Amino acid sequence: MIQEKIIDLLNSMTLDEKIGQLIQITPQLYYDDTSSTAETGPIEKLGISEEHLYNIGSILNCGGAEKVKKVQDIFLSKNRLHIPLLFMADVINGFKTIFQIPLLQGCSWDLNLIQKCAEISAKEAAFSGIQVNFSPMVDLVRDSRWGRVLESTGGEDPYLGSIYAKTIVETYKSCGIASCVKHFAAYGASQSGRDYNTVDMSEREFREYYLPSYKSAIEANCDLVMTAFNILNGIPCSSNKYLMYDILRNELKFNGVVISDYSAIKETINHGYAKDSKDAALKSLNATVDIDMMSNVYYNNLKNLAFQDTNIEKLIDNAVLRVLTLKNNLGLFENPYGQLDIEKEKSYVMSSENLEIARKTTANTLVLLENKNNILPLNNNSKIALIGPYAENKGISGIWSTIFYKEIEKTITLKEGIEKKVNVDNLQIARGCHILKTSEFNNLLSSIGESCITIQNDDEMERQEFEKAINVAKNSDIIILAIGEHYKQSGEGGSRSTIELPDIQLNLLNELYKLGKPIVAVLFSGRPLAVKNFVDKVSALLWVGFPGIQGGNSIADVLFGDVNPCGKLNMSFPQSTGQCPIYYNHYSTGRPHTYNTRYASRFLDIPTYSYYPFGYGLSYSNFEYSNLVLSSDIITENSTIDLSINVKNNSNVPGYEVVQLYIQDLVGSVVRPVKELKGFKKVFFNAFEEKIISFSINNDMLKFYNHNLKFVSEAGDFKVFVGSNSRDNLWKVFSKID
Repeated sequence: MIQEKIIDLLNSMTLDEKIGQLIQITPQLYYDDTSSTAETGPIEKLGISEEHLYNIGSILNCGGAEKVKKVQDIFLSKNRLHIPLLFMADVINGFKTIFQIPLLQGCSWDLNLIQKCAEISAKEAAFSGIQVNFSPMVDLVRDSRWGRVLESTGGEDPYLGSIYAKTIVETYKSCGIASCVKHFAAYGASQSGRDYNTVDMSEREFREYYLPSYKSAIEANCDLVMTAFNILNGIPCSSNKYLMYDILRNELKFNGVVISDYSAIKETINHGYAKDSKDAALKSLNATVDIDMMSNVYYNNLKNLAFQDTNIEKLIDNAVLRVLTLKNNLGLFENPYGQLDIEKEKSYVMSSENLEIARKTTANTLVLLENKNNILPLNNNSKIALIGPYAENKGISGIWSTIFYKEIEKTITLKEGIEKKVNVDNLQIARGCHILKTSEFNNLLSSIGESCITIQNDDEMERQEFEKAINVAKNSDIIILAIGEHYKQSGEGGSRSTIELPDIQLNLLNELYKLGKPIVAVLFSGRPLAVKNFVDKVSALLWVGFPGIQGGNSIADVLFGDVNPCGKLNMSFPQSTGQCPIYYNHYSTGRPHTYNTRYASRFLDIPTYSYYPFGYGLSYSNFEYSNLVLSSDIITENSTIDLSINVKNNSNVPGYEVVQLYIQDLVGSVVRPVKELKGFKKVFFNAFEEKIISFSINNDMLKFYNHNLKFVSEAGDFKVFVGSNSRDNLWKVFSKID
């Protein structure tokens, strides 16, 4: 449909029909089914009448080709103007081929891998009837206590986040599915890491670190932007006109659809910013928020507001036009089902090819944090004791995977993966303990509104399981210990005050350690954990996040050397919870922690630096860096410096290395970070191969926002660092002259 016809359609709509386009609900109101919808907020009766039910604009989390077609057919049969519904969904780390969580995907430092995961996710969703995906989440995250760090590919770095955002948006677009970038803005900076909490920061900090990833997604032509739950500098994002209109629409030139998060417009009342639902509707509409997700604020108030002020209907018209334009861009007026295809859904979704890609991509994102005395890779002739609550656990895909993925029995456990590598006579298995004590697990369930469980004779059962694990370990050559947090402890609403390993698992580890056997720890979690209190007791530590449907196979591939690990952290692992938030690109202080005095910026009980730094990850190869050379020690606004460094694989194991480039502005008109990632290259090396890796340094890499919020570079001295992570590197100094 051409744009003129869209405008004609808009002009033919009644006010009720227009307002309907600005409302999103779940599909249950159209037919009795609850199996395809995940509620991520307080469930309220929306009070939408039968008369207005068929004016609604979009549906949340209805997946499966037959279900979507049924809802669309029912709707179109009763919609006066035959304006199709738009089906949106949270496809975070896969539709049914569940990949590793986005945080782990980001540890690949590999745009081809990111693209492949996004492509399969998009196609599976599209064939199943989804037309808009609530992804990517591009929030910068520096605090591991926040549960939603698992959704971030870029982690704590704006450069990494920006290039990942661009890649995912462009991949979705190439697959014919719309992307919705979230959460605008600065949601990842919520105070104390508590979900839905306050954000307060300077404009310069916001522009320097938090805005770039959103900007990158918008420049890649994302279709929608979702508002954040938080307030930003005193105003809820969902009604923040400066943020949504002045920055997003005018400055960043975004002319697509803005949608609230789940009930976020109504929650501006709780914030104390809106007096009532009428006030909330007015302020969010004025901020150009187009769609009210899962609340009745727009539905109940926009009509009366429009009667009172003719300018309100103009704002409604603008919002509706953006929604209709999105539907038109997706071709829904010609084909209201989009790419929905029941036959392709059957043949493509969770196909053997997709599962194999999931296995390969996951293996290439796992991060090897410790490998003392090269205990890994394992010999498949060793007698292995597989112990721990994740030994046979299928809950390894993260909390978002539960929306559409119901075939949990198809998830490959660690046990199933290892059984393919070793003789069954050489493998013994014991859980040893649960992830949490029953009381702790019930507290978790209670805190998230779920029913508690009851286990008879729990203490006796646990004692027997514990003793079994010890006996199994005694008869082994090596222990693989599968430990971590419960998948319900991370994700939305999964903030934690402490991010250490649960005591029940620490007790098991400590008893196993007394046996004197090598322990290979496989750590499952949706966030970086504080591992200092146990890492000295293990010979190897492999962080696997929540690895998804092929997780057991992928982990086994790495443990037994079929895949050489190459993942690098995109978030720092802290020494303890008390360090959070912690990030590599922090500012210098007037009394740095290196001062040997009490009166320095340091902790009395732990080091100031992270336990495992950003960019860190070991390999079965041994990479050595040498001979860092700059073509010049002077750069100007229009010139560049060529940098080269020798990198050698000083081992007989071929593998990938991520060569990372960082820059520090030594003196600036505002304080600059100790270093910032400005480039990287993921390079494959054969055994004992040496390569010269090159980068080009240009003036844009030196720019920052000064105190006047001008994006500039300044004359002065700079350090350039190149190495395998943000801590271990070689460096040189160069100068910029005007």
